[in-house]
Amino acid sequence: MKNIKPTITRSNIIVGDYSYYSGKDFEARVTHHYEFLGDKLIIGKFCQIGNNIEFIMNGANHQMNAATTFPFYVMDGWKQESPKISDLPFKGDTIVGNDCWIGQNVTVLPGVHIGNGVIIGADSVVTKDLPAYSICCGNPCRVKKMRFSDDIIKILEELKWWDKSVDEIQKIIPIITKANPTKEELEALLK
Repeated sequence: MKNIKPTITRSNIIVGDYSYYSGKDFEARVTHHYEFLGDKLIIGKFCQIGNNIEFIMNGANHQMNAATTFPFYVMDGWKQESPKISDLPFKGDTIVGNDCWIGQNVTVLPGVHIGNGVIIGADSVVTKDLPAYSICCGNPCRVKKMRFSDDIIKILEELKWWDKSVDEIQKIIPIITKANPTKEELEALLK
């Protein structure tokens, strides 16, 4: 396992502190990511990402409003100007929230937003946004259940424990790592 942030060399990949990848060469797992498109991969803090993740970025999208989708403009020997960015199916930044656990061999498509605390099962293909604190899997990836009640999710989203100092996190570890924390225990952390 490697902390991702220190390994990043591309300015269009932003990774929060303490997030790790269990494979090698995280940047190689971010494909079709071209600076001229301007899209970013943004990953929050304390994420756990399994081996063989693939973040497919907007550069993989082909022009769909023409008679052919073939990208002559990137192939040697063909004469075609690059299409306007507005003619490409641009889906925006890909965003992974904080404290997400993504299993191995997961593929995340362009422009997807994954909420805080999401768990994604191995071999899933994430095609759409996933709500905070959901457990999701499949191809296409779907919400199977929520990790907590709406009340507890609301408290966790307000708590934002991942934004606290190391000392503050050390003090609340007994509660945030406790199985089935109560609403009252978590509310006490907001005070």
